Amino acid sequence: MTEAKKKTKIAPKILIPLLILVIGIGGFKLMGKLKKVPQRQQTVQQGLLVDVMELKTTTHQVIVHASGTVQAEQEIALVPEISGKVIWISPQLVGGGLFQQGETLLQIDPIDYELALEKAYASIAQVKVAMATEHERAKVSLAEWNRIDLSDKGEPGPLITREIQLQQQQANLTSAQATLRQAEINLQRTKITAPFNGRIRQEQVDLGQYVRAGTSIGSFAGTDHAEIHIPLPLNELDWLNIRSTSPQKGSAASIYLPGNHNINWSGKLVRSLGEIDPNNRMATVMVRVNDPYQLKPGAEQPILTNGMFVDIELHGEKFDNIISIPRKALNANNSVWLADNNNQLKQRTVDVLRREKQQILLRGGVEAGEKLVLTTISGATDGTLLRPVMQEIQP
Repeated sequence: MTEAKKKTKIAPKILIPLLILVIGIGGFKLMGKLKKVPQRQQTVQQGLLVDVMELKTTTHQVIVHASGTVQAEQEIALVPEISGKVIWISPQLVGGGLFQQGETLLQIDPIDYELALEKAYASIAQVKVAMATEHERAKVSLAEWNRIDLSDKGEPGPLITREIQLQQQQANLTSAQATLRQAEINLQRTKITAPFNGRIRQEQVDLGQYVRAGTSIGSFAGTDHAEIHIPLPLNELDWLNIRSTSPQKGSAASIYLPGNHNINWSGKLVRSLGEIDPNNRMATVMVRVNDPYQLKPGAEQPILTNGMFVDIELHGEKFDNIISIPRKALNANNSVWLADNNNQLKQRTVDVLRREKQQILLRGGVEAGEKLVLTTISGATDGTLLRPVMQEIQP
């Protein structure tokens, strides 16, 4: 093959790739000219996402939380007023035994006191005989005086009229009657009865035992009422009605077992002890609960036992048209965050009336209808744009 023919065969092999390369570059440049330049979009500031609530006025009753221990309102030592041998004991005279007022607890042998009563009756009879005798002697003596015919005998003296003797016998009669009364009382005291409705806390007497006057034989606690002594800070007393210092009834009290509000009792704040504990600077008030042992007909509550530790809610002063907020919404400097009509953050100082366990009562600084920010905000300033989400929260 000649040289010319070889060059003719090689030329198409070189030209075809070059042609493809040129077409590709041209197409790339053409596509670049047809592509649209993206437009710059402006970022829209949506604001800080926060929870808010609308402030509303409401009626609110102050609740003072406290705790205390239940004890009997009345408790006495059982002490016989006379000495003697016990001849009868009630089957209920045991620890926890219940008695109605006037029921007999035990009987002391009455024989000695019955004899003393008979002697007292006899003494009165003797004195009455002596008085009658003196009256008759006075009549005789006065008759003899009248028979004496003396021009200067004057008026009869007390010895003639037996006045002195009669006064003596009258004194004897009074003494004998007092002895009789004492004998009657001592005989009544041979029966020891319940002085009020109550229960036996403890007893230390047995059948046949000789008891001495003035020596305790047990203790007796009332069941009509229970008391709860409650220590409170002094500033909490301003919110409560205490019966001893107010013509109104004492504040109502709700009593619960700790951690269990399903078991509850009702009571009344009846008085303050009027003293401050020097150790903790607390005042002590007293709540009374009626029928703690549920002994009255129709009683349905559980028994409130002496010694039980309970939680108490004291229902104090009631406020109308007041604004309350959740406790977490109040900042350390007595300020709150609000979202204004432009959804911008505003800080406002408020006037705190009272701080409660879950909420804060406000005297001023905010108005009903404003939006309170509930979310905790760090490093925010007035004017920060917000994205509020309304919450229906009961403060």
